[in-house]
Amino acid sequence: MIKQKTTTVPHLTTALQGPLKLLEKHILTQQTKIETWFGDKWQQYKPPIYGSVDLRNAGFKLAPVDMNLFPAGFNNLNRSFIPLCIQAVQDTIEQCQAGSNKILLIPESHTRNLFYLENLCTLQEIITKAGFSVRIGSLIKDLSATQKIDLPSGRRILLEPIQRKNNRLIIDDFEPCFIWLNNDFSAGIPEILQNLEQEIRPPLCLSWDNRLKSTHFNYYKNITEEFAALIDIDPWLINPLFAQCDQVDFLKQEGLQCITQNTANLLDTIQQKYNQYKIKQQPFVVIKADAGTYGMGVMTIRDPKELTQMNRKQRTNMSKIKGGKTVDRVILQEGIYTFETLGTENAVAEPVVYMIGHHVIGGFYRVHQKRGPTENLNAPGMHFEPLAFAQCCNDPDLHTEPNAANNRFYAYGVIARLSLLAAALELHKKYASL
Repeated sequence: MIKQKTTTVPHLTTALQGPLKLLEKHILTQQTKIETWFGDKWQQYKPPIYGSVDLRNAGFKLAPVDMNLFPAGFNNLNRSFIPLCIQAVQDTIEQCQAGSNKILLIPESHTRNLFYLENLCTLQEIITKAGFSVRIGSLIKDLSATQKIDLPSGRRILLEPIQRKNNRLIIDDFEPCFIWLNNDFSAGIPEILQNLEQEIRPPLCLSWDNRLKSTHFNYYKNITEEFAALIDIDPWLINPLFAQCDQVDFLKQEGLQCITQNTANLLDTIQQKYNQYKIKQQPFVVIKADAGTYGMGVMTIRDPKELTQMNRKQRTNMSKIKGGKTVDRVILQEGIYTFETLGTENAVAEPVVYMIGHHVIGGFYRVHQKRGPTENLNAPGMHFEPLAFAQCCNDPDLHTEPNAANNRFYAYGVIARLSLLAAALELHKKYASL
């Protein structure tokens, strides 16, 4: 009999305002059934090496709005939980690449974004403390020698040029067993990474050059339907409705009829669910690029007529994403309110949950004082508040105050793992088709 490993979910030591709603209470009462189900699924589908999930909690609905398989922001995690991160790295690499001891970490080609480099330095620290030799190999075209960058934290990071020897990547005499990507390749996959003998994680087939958000949320929809049947809830409570449109050109105003019609259909369907649950808020739809990150190419719509009244600035903002890549496909996603706030200013906040393998290892709140509960918080002016953990365990306590932090975060961890499981299924299907 194979002994299954338990997934560790940390406890929060602080809680946001507001009562724990009925959905979260129901998830808590089904904990044993949920953990058994996850254990079975991780036996069937190997999770990506890491990921982060943006969640929105409307009280009546708790769901992911984005799943990033190349997460930055490790520097925003609570450092007291570095030991949990280390344990998760050890377990995950053993599962995906047993025997590896040399790792090449390939980042985004940022040199001026010190926040990103702090993230990279923290990720390198975690992997190193897990017992691996780690070098950072940069894809900057003109980099011919090691670049040393001093960081605001007092740490220093070394970016080294990569060489390709036959079908393997090396740095001088350092030949890695394993390549760990922290670059989502929104602008395309460079030739130097193609057809390598070394194991690459996450695999290139999950980069934004090959992956669509709409595909992920289709897998998520299927996963949540099974999960909802397991614990007897309406899957809509944890699943954002969505549609997608391709052959879109915002500057030329092409493909807008598809967006307008699908937006109208989504708003009607959301309103029907709001009526069913006696929700008084106004439905809205978020339109965003079907691939890519950094909060670019995002707009909120409450009335389809708004799409016919877009000015040139709005169309320009929607036409390009990270790396200058043109937006020609969009996902139209049910907007989810975030009724969580932080601080005396009641700044709007949304949780971002981080995972290494199938282990939940922490997270933070993305907070924006100048944005409302329907707006994209991944925008200039945001800041991060690390989740403060008391201990690591996967043990919600129904006998405590229902709004207790450990109980609230357990619900976050469940929904985040559902999104990770959808990515695992997506990865499984992609490999099966190769």
